Amino acid sequence: MSLADTIRQGVLDALTDFSVPGAAEEGRVGAELKRFAALLRDYPERQGKTLRGQLLVLAARAHGAHDENSALLLAEALELFQDWVLVHDDIEDGSEERRGGPALHRQVGMGVALNVGDAMHMLMWRHLARLDERPPLDRRLALAEFTRMLLATAAGQHLDLAWVEAGRFDVSEAEYLRMVTLKTAYYTVASPLTLGAACAGAVPPSGLEEHAIDLGVAFQIRDDVLNLGAAPAYGKEHAGDLYEGKRTLILAHFLRTAPSERRERVVALLARPRAEKTRSEMAEVLTALVEAGSVAYAQAVAEERSAAGLAGISAWLRTLPDQGAARAIEELLAGLTARAA
Repeated sequence: MSLADTIRQGVLDALTDFSVPGAAEEGRVGAELKRFAALLRDYPERQGKTLRGQLLVLAARAHGAHDENSALLLAEALELFQDWVLVHDDIEDGSEERRGGPALHRQVGMGVALNVGDAMHMLMWRHLARLDERPPLDRRLALAEFTRMLLATAAGQHLDLAWVEAGRFDVSEAEYLRMVTLKTAYYTVASPLTLGAACAGAVPPSGLEEHAIDLGVAFQIRDDVLNLGAAPAYGKEHAGDLYEGKRTLILAHFLRTAPSERRERVVALLARPRAEKTRSEMAEVLTALVEAGSVAYAQAVAEERSAAGLAGISAWLRTLPDQGAARAIEELLAGLTARAA
């Protein structure tokens, strides 16, 4: 079984271990509780990339960790976080699709989906509670890093949502980069590497976080670019960021460089409620972004940040005891801006 499959199975096992009073009873109540348990597994069974969980376990291996139990448990909890936060994120953004299928709230309604995400969140913490105080891992420090990661992600999500809620289209490139540093970079690269090192009793050098943030930011910018291209393997709604009015580096560049008349037209179209946006209008916006060079600009920034981050992390990886795991980390990270899905 591959590392990705091992982590996925651990996530499903954590969700399958579902016990509430009355869960085994027969009749309509029992049937509905069984449906609830099945809904908890919906997003995990759609098989995401498990990029973050793999990075965590590989970082533990690269540092010479002899016992992978703690690393696997933390990786599974990290993927559980990814799954429940996506349920909530899809509700907050009004998304239509996730991992090639309808977003959960589109299937079962917002209230039911929100409650499913809440339950997955609780199960994530229950899974983390199983983390042993087993040297060389310092359980207290590991949980503190995990919590720091969650709070950074929530703070970034707040900025993203608040700008849309306030109708702000004057979000600068610097503000966007700060938002995605919080929302994406910590839980995608920086914290998985830190938590993996902790499983071997190691602490990454102080400058490593900056390189990890470069890669996490590059990952998110590339995701924004992919959203507009919508390759079949992408697994999300084509141009969903435009329908949701997302503030991206692409849009910030366009609004900084485009002629005023075209800028005003794009803002007017994006500011409309999602339900009133048409496919032809969003195609017009997309054409404007492409013709202004904003999509190409964002991809170039992603490649620049990725190259800088990878150079710094590669130098660190060459110092670690398990070079096989170190090379596997480098290969995963090298695909961040080259990925097609």
